[in-house]
Amino acid sequence: MGKLPKFYDNNLLVGTESSDDAAVYRIADELAMIQTVDFFTPIVDDPYTFGQIAAANALSDVYAMGGEPKLALNIAAFPNCLDPEILGEILRGGADKVLEAGATLAGGHTIQDDEPKYGLCVTGFVNPAHMWKNVGAVTGDVLILTKPLGTGILSTAVKGEMASAEETAYAAMVMSTLNKYARNQVADLRIHACTDVTGFGLAGHALEMARGSDRTFCISLSSLPVMKGALDYASMGFLPAGAYRNREFAEEACEFAWKDTESTQDVIVELSAREDILFDPQTSGGLLLSIDPLDATEAIRRLSSLSLPCAVIGSVIDIQKKHLAFVK
Repeated sequence: MGKLPKFYDNNLLVGTESSDDAAVYRIADELAMIQTVDFFTPIVDDPYTFGQIAAANALSDVYAMGGEPKLALNIAAFPNCLDPEILGEILRGGADKVLEAGATLAGGHTIQDDEPKYGLCVTGFVNPAHMWKNVGAVTGDVLILTKPLGTGILSTAVKGEMASAEETAYAAMVMSTLNKYARNQVADLRIHACTDVTGFGLAGHALEMARGSDRTFCISLSSLPVMKGALDYASMGFLPAGAYRNREFAEEACEFAWKDTESTQDVIVELSAREDILFDPQTSGGLLLSIDPLDATEAIRRLSSLSLPCAVIGSVIDIQKKHLAFVK
């Protein structure tokens, strides 16, 4: 990637420099275009549900920038050995989610491939004065997470035929829920930085925010919202390969202060599992908000009216030896 040419444009408000969720290009003083693309292989068996999850995941990048999605294009790969009706169901799931977002689906592109893949290229709009970025967190900010963690671990447990039908259905519901609703609840509050938690896990995405803001994020493991069953499966070793890569990427920037405190064996086991949750790659995860402390209580009050659990998970402090500090 480092060998690619650099592009400079005064109207490019967000590019590759901060590893943000989407690109943002200014069209006028009060209007900017958000552009993003995302697609992946199936993570559930039902094609319609897969289409919904993949679409929600792609649309999420626009919400993470504080914007509204307006136009979407399908991106799909499909093997010719499978029934075309399966592809139709995938596309139908995606279309229904785009419709729910209030955007317009205007076609797309499909190629033949050995493994199904699906996602969206999404265009959204935002007022540059109200745009969110994954940098800009301020000392004293409160960190709020708007969806529970554990989708990667539960998906691994599903593949191992360990997860219950209830756990599987709940994980699918979480992944297919648009971040539109969380974004709408806090859009008028003082959000200093935001990202959505996806493939790099909470630790990886929090690290990008903390490093880009030149701050340390102090996060409480016991405050993390976690899906039912995820901690048990983590303790049993049902960790996706991506969790190990995420730990390798972020662990050097992490301080695990909880390990320096006295705890019972049961507490240590649970906190160790919660530590695994930090690196669990999420699909269509929630928004991680760095919000002014004067607005945090109101944000939680509003977010608590939604169907998914949210939580205050920590705070932003002046830069320490490590960008991420995890406590009990």
